[in-house]
Amino acid sequence: MLAKRTLVASIAATAALALTLTGCTSTPATSASQVDASTATSLAAWGDLSALEAAAQAEGALNVIALPRDWANYGAVLDLFAKKYPTITINESAPDGSSAEEIQAADNLKGQDTAPDVFDIGLAVALASTDRFAPYKVATWADIPDALKEANGLYVGDYGGYMAVGYDPAAVPAPTSLADLLKPAYKGKISINGDPTQAGAAFAAVGMATVQNKGTVDNFQAGIDFFTELQAAGNFVKIDPTPATIASGETPVVFDWDYLNVGYGKKLAADRKWEVVVFPGTGYAGYYNQAINAAAPHPAAARLWQEFLYSDEAQNLWLAGGARPARADAMASAGTIDATLFAALPATPKVTVVPSAKQSAAAATLLGEKWAAAVK
Repeated sequence: MLAKRTLVASIAATAALALTLTGCTSTPATSASQVDASTATSLAAWGDLSALEAAAQAEGALNVIALPRDWANYGAVLDLFAKKYPTITINESAPDGSSAEEIQAADNLKGQDTAPDVFDIGLAVALASTDRFAPYKVATWADIPDALKEANGLYVGDYGGYMAVGYDPAAVPAPTSLADLLKPAYKGKISINGDPTQAGAAFAAVGMATVQNKGTVDNFQAGIDFFTELQAAGNFVKIDPTPATIASGETPVVFDWDYLNVGYGKKLAADRKWEVVVFPGTGYAGYYNQAINAAAPHPAAARLWQEFLYSDEAQNLWLAGGARPARADAMASAGTIDATLFAALPATPKVTVVPSAKQSAAAATLLGEKWAAAVK
């Protein structure tokens, strides 16, 4: 019963899992000072986790970027890492930045100790930025479905969900389909989370519109066409939604990941009601990806962060935030997942699509060519 509720089961049921763990704890531990962390591709470089922890603690810092604390429970994730490793200072920058802005920051700050050590990015940006990433396979690599990871560990899916529509029932009628959003009742009320040429959530909003508008992930034109109609109707507003814009009434209808929309509702519960709907029919799902900056100023801390994010502790924190962790199926089999939270996830749609790397790259190219003109 539980496994059927996971996103992984829907999109990667036929993906074969790797057969062995990459972190071999039988290897004698290597002195942290003898390891070049910037070239380490797995925990085996140190021999065990304690040696990696020592190396990261010697560096004393971890630079993260574009991690909003109210996004998929990131606040709790960051706080638990800080509690486990109090001698590692977490430097948080640009919490509301887009995936593309993360890469820009890495390019602009390359060679400086303030450059980001790690990234959390959408697939389209990950595909265009692999030359900035260092390959790394966490110790729980075998638990991550092949469909969610680049073969060498350049980028790896971590947590995901379904593209949904959140709305204020006091401001608009409940939408039951994509077509409803073209009606006059939604004039000047609909927003998406960023620019789809730069932000993963906005990219997915166009993807969802595509499959709901009789298109396929092979060609996002149907989604672009929908937003062209939405713009022409005067229903689309170019405001990045936040809890503040929702509370003020500026963005009463929001395309965003289901876990983020649910989070908006929890945060605003005292001020206004917020409903969330995943339209019937084809569901559009996606994962955000973790990657290590190849020029990370704190390469050991960057790798320890990855090990932490794919641990049972952190994966259950994504679940607490309403997101679906990448290792959910393996954890359910092992009995290490939070069963109550897992069972509370909404059932997945009968039909779920997630674009492949090739499809995402094609969609990114198409959006780069046509998005600006579609919503001008």
